[in-house]
Amino acid sequence: MVTDDSGNTSHALPVPVRALIVARAVNRIGAFALPFTAVILVEDFHASVTTAGAVVALFGLASIPSRLVGGVLADRWGRRPTMLLGLIGCAMAQLAFAASPTLLLAAVAVALLGLVFELYEPPSQAIIADLCPPEQRPRAYSLLGTALAVAGVAAGLVATVLGSVDLRWLLVADAASCLAAAALVLAAVPSLRPSADTSAGPGSPWRDRRLLVMWLAGIGFATLYLGSIVALPLTLLARGLPASHLGWLLSVSAAVMVIGQRLLRDWAPTPFRAMTIGYVALAAGLAVAGLATSMAGFVLAVAIWSVGDLLLLGHPFAVVAGLAPAGASARYLAAFGTCWGVAAVIAPLGGTRLLAIDPSLPWVCAAALSLVLAAVQPLIGRAVGSGAGDRVGDGGLTRHEVPLGADAGA
Repeated sequence: MVTDDSGNTSHALPVPVRALIVARAVNRIGAFALPFTAVILVEDFHASVTTAGAVVALFGLASIPSRLVGGVLADRWGRRPTMLLGLIGCAMAQLAFAASPTLLLAAVAVALLGLVFELYEPPSQAIIADLCPPEQRPRAYSLLGTALAVAGVAAGLVATVLGSVDLRWLLVADAASCLAAAALVLAAVPSLRPSADTSAGPGSPWRDRRLLVMWLAGIGFATLYLGSIVALPLTLLARGLPASHLGWLLSVSAAVMVIGQRLLRDWAPTPFRAMTIGYVALAAGLAVAGLATSMAGFVLAVAIWSVGDLLLLGHPFAVVAGLAPAGASARYLAAFGTCWGVAAVIAPLGGTRLLAIDPSLPWVCAAALSLVLAAVQPLIGRAVGSGAGDRVGDGGLTRHEVPLGADAGA
């Protein structure tokens, strides 16, 4: 927490962290081109559907090492330079894709986009660990997730407008949002350098058994999160409702997370207790979705599970940041973040197969998995260490390297 000159305690996050969250939200508002990549390849470059799928798969393959490289660069080179490299690199690759005259050059641009696409994720997460005291980290990571959810709703509206004109304009707008985010980072995020002992570098994060435990649990949550996104529009169709209602449900989710942020800002449970509660709420929402037959039922389901998301998006990253030794927070966060890549393969394959059997089946299975994850949180807490998310001084940034005033609330 921040203390002002009068001795009063402030809940305000450090100014650079809030600037970072705004920058990521700006970038997210423009991040609507990727889902249209295959459509652009088919309609503008006359690629076959299978060829377009192969190019999109190439992007996904290239993005896997991108996050890990981003973690290494952030710890060894610096947070802000790595973020700028990723954001500007994404902008250049998207503009190259938009301007490509042939399918081959378009495919090369998409592959290059994958190589830089995740570079800015680890440093942006590490900056929160650097500048926020441990008790603020869960709220900061959760606020970042909430801001991205709200911006994602806005992104859908912008995509609807620009997509009706020309799909390549989506790429141009996405590139512009990357450059705008880079400008915000350059102007408001301090140039944080790793501690002096970072150059030698600690061992690989993958050798830390505590991180592996968190990573396995992270695959479970990420699979539930991504699986609900895949299954929800298909379930709406199966229940005789328009899939376009997904936009309204995403808006409900964003609104619940914003309100929840305000209501829970003074609530400070231990990380694993919060995650236990989060998984129970998530299970309840998923179960309601499995039974819902009307729009009101799905609104209730999304509202309930969004409370769970609010608790589960922030605390795991805070715990992982606390596990990292000095100078390794970005690498730890990058390694942990690969659980989302694994889940991105599991969720659509498993979810669609279960849907083909019965529209309620994926929701029942997801609710059961969520309850299992709730039950094992105390065990995970003991395996990881009860103080993992509460240690002061973790993150790899020495206090004298934070610019004067960086901790001052607005």
